[in-house]
Amino acid sequence: MKRIALFLLTNLAIVLVLSIVLRLLGVERILDESGSDLDLNALLIFSAVIGFGGSFISLAMSKWVAKRSTNAQVITQARNATEQWLLDTVASQAKRAGIAMPEVAIFPSPEVNAFATGASKNSSLVAVSAGLLNTMTKQEAEAVLAHEVSHVANGDMVTLTLIQGIVNTFVIFFSRVIGHFVDRVVFKTEQGHGPAFWITSIIAQLVLGILASVIVMWFSRQREYRADAGGAALAGRQNMIAALERLKAGQPTHLPDELVAFGINNKARDVYTKLFMSHPPLTDRIARLREGR
Repeated sequence: MKRIALFLLTNLAIVLVLSIVLRLLGVERILDESGSDLDLNALLIFSAVIGFGGSFISLAMSKWVAKRSTNAQVITQARNATEQWLLDTVASQAKRAGIAMPEVAIFPSPEVNAFATGASKNSSLVAVSAGLLNTMTKQEAEAVLAHEVSHVANGDMVTLTLIQGIVNTFVIFFSRVIGHFVDRVVFKTEQGHGPAFWITSIIAQLVLGILASVIVMWFSRQREYRADAGGAALAGRQNMIAALERLKAGQPTHLPDELVAFGINNKARDVYTKLFMSHPPLTDRIARLREGR
């Protein structure tokens, strides 16, 4: 599952941990006064608090996770002409896009890739790999940077956070419903919840979380098309097409799982994998740009 992105893996883990911690603290009270039936209103509120809480915690951690997982080094002061060009290019694009200057970083990878992340439009990070700087022309690299700046300007990180929060809510809600059903019907528990409820709920939450990620990844692919269009507007359509063509011609590229959703390069290998892809196939992206979309 290399293609499952930030708001699948980190949210799945955070939400699961939050659920367990609150259970141990006795906060998860989802049964009615009789202790036999679910209080669906209470369960929905609990699910929303945990679901959105996990999603926003993940968003708040996004830059820290990005820097740690890629060993990205933020450019605080340019040490050479390439770093100065990077800072100047991102500054110019950010100004045109109407956002605050993002942090700019380089991560040590020979592969061609880049990503953007951050909690808001005015607190973001744009990073490129050393391989991208060594492989692409300045025009192509400028288009990649424009693509990432467009992700920030479009508010894609926050948008996916909200979508993931909704998905989390329903995953938690239905996993508890399934756990309650198994506990009552299969194991005949009449009052409270037995171990079967918690074991079933956790398993259901993991399975439903993976299945629900298909929805999140569909939205991510739509945002990717929009970022391509934004990149074309900032750096030129032909430069954006050339950058994607360069990526298409290169070897498969892998970012850490946490950052796949906001990378520039992510290739589908089969029909099943495409359901979990945060990016559309490069061929489709290039075709859309050539059609003027």
